[in-house]
Amino acid sequence: MSHHAFAFLLIFIGGGLGSMLRHALNQANAASFGFNFSYGTLFVNIIGSVAMGLVAGWFAFRGEGGQLLRLFLTTGILGGFTTFSAFSLDVVLLWERGQTAGAAFYIVGSVAASIIGAFAGLFIMRGGLN
Repeated sequence: MSHHAFAFLLIFIGGGLGSMLRHALNQANAASFGFNFSYGTLFVNIIGSVAMGLVAGWFAFRGEGGQLLRLFLTTGILGGFTTFSAFSLDVVLLWERGQTAGAAFYIVGSVAASIIGAFAGLFIMRGGLN
């Protein structure tokens, strides 16, 4: 198996594990707090973002583990757990590079466009203008 194919396999396995973790946390939160608020998603986004900061910091400042482990943990496990962690890291990196306007645009653009997209998708599936 090539290095490239092995990287995809690790991401695939990590993504499955991350998705299972997200589902387990969502189930536990629903059992504990009910369904009136998305506590599970909120907690997943926060936990995933903290974990992404820890993992990115580890690789940036310690440099140990290699590219395959980084892909397994970040793109795989955390990507399956929550893509919000990747969004959070992107914002932090823009901010740290002094691109505050870019970070603000990325935050507002991502959140607003995603919410508008979700409304549009529901609108279309409900029959649109019919």
